[in-house]
Amino acid sequence: MKVRHLQEQDKQYRVFLYIFYAASAMMVSILIYGVVMMVGEWQENGTYVMGEILVNTHVPFENFANLTTWLSFACIIAWYCVSRIGWKRTVGLESYRMALLQLMLLGFAVICLYEVLWSFTVLNAEITSQMVIDGTTPDIDRLIVDYPDPDRPWNLIFATKIWLVGFIISAHAFYLSKKPRKSQDELVPED
Repeated sequence: MKVRHLQEQDKQYRVFLYIFYAASAMMVSILIYGVVMMVGEWQENGTYVMGEILVNTHVPFENFANLTTWLSFACIIAWYCVSRIGWKRTVGLESYRMALLQLMLLGFAVICLYEVLWSFTVLNAEITSQMVIDGTTPDIDRLIVDYPDPDRPWNLIFATKIWLVGFIISAHAFYLSKKPRKSQDELVPED
């Protein structure tokens, strides 16, 4: 039996499409909330910490998942849905375009992996140094790094999660681009 790929008339296609819309709505609402809060903090203090509001806001109740976790979840789910329903976009790409796409995806994966490892290493160093100096465990949700701009530091939990999501998505896209290509025949549904 030949494996069929999702077509628009399949029930699974609509499920993936609706889940993609829900995940996209979640990502957009978190983005709008984060930008509005960041602009407010910038106007009030003249500085902000990238991602801190998303790490310190818990939804749906206190001590549950923070917005960074929800954003990471929504990004991964949305990407998986896109990879399932958007396969037709890559069918028929010329070999040089596919090669350029693969090089770009590999570059993104390497950069994101480096940033994940760097952020995680700095996070561990911050935790360890504060435990050695103070003898107490720091609030890891408040740890920041003043890089690349001291006026706009990054929250280390936010940075680690977002770069990890970027690595997962770009590595998965690279993997999918290396799989044997689907044929043009599969664009037309079988009866």
